[in-house]
Amino acid sequence: MYEARSKDIVLRKIREALAKSAPFVPPTPDSSTSVYQPLDEDLSIEFATNFLNTGGKFIYCESEENFYDQLFEYKQENQINNLYVWQSSLKKQLYAAGVNFIGDEKDFLKKAEASLTTCEALLARTGSILVSSANSGGRRLSIYPEKQLVVARTTQLVPDIKEALYVLREKYAPKLPSMISMVSGPSRTADIEKTLVLGAHGPKQLVLFLIDDLLED
Repeated sequence: MYEARSKDIVLRKIREALAKSAPFVPPTPDSSTSVYQPLDEDLSIEFATNFLNTGGKFIYCESEENFYDQLFEYKQENQINNLYVWQSSLKKQLYAAGVNFIGDEKDFLKKAEASLTTCEALLARTGSILVSSANSGGRRLSIYPEKQLVVARTTQLVPDIKEALYVLREKYAPKLPSMISMVSGPSRTADIEKTLVLGAHGPKQLVLFLIDDLLED
């Protein structure tokens, strides 16, 4: 007497399933529609709220001159003697404003207390800062010092990563920077015994000076 093998049983079930009418097929998803909900707040408010929630320190500057004053006060309050700045445009501006900084790489690893850089964009939805290796500080200025200071302008605010990447493509086409990264608050980890440790992989403090260049216009 013939006994059906497991292979035959499986094939028979497949044939029976194919003979039946197809089940309900859900509609094709609309890939052109954004997966994000519309932002309720102004981009600057949305960014500041999310940035503070990640542990960042936010300093609003009414103008470029106000930024120099705020930076000077921050250095005084935190007793920062070794602020490293490598970007040519920033060095010229700070020199003209009378803000002391170190513009070379001598003894950087030993003395760097803080660094000051620019950024590519500010992501309102996540409160993140988009940075790249195109900056003259490269990776080192955003990793080694205990305090990472970033200066940006309100015109650099974008809703999310999609718009930020558009900005990069237009700025650096046809070749993007070798490193593109989002910084969301100070470096932290809770891998060891679930204890939060700041500065495990980078700066312990992230400070953003946001210049309102819309007011300047």
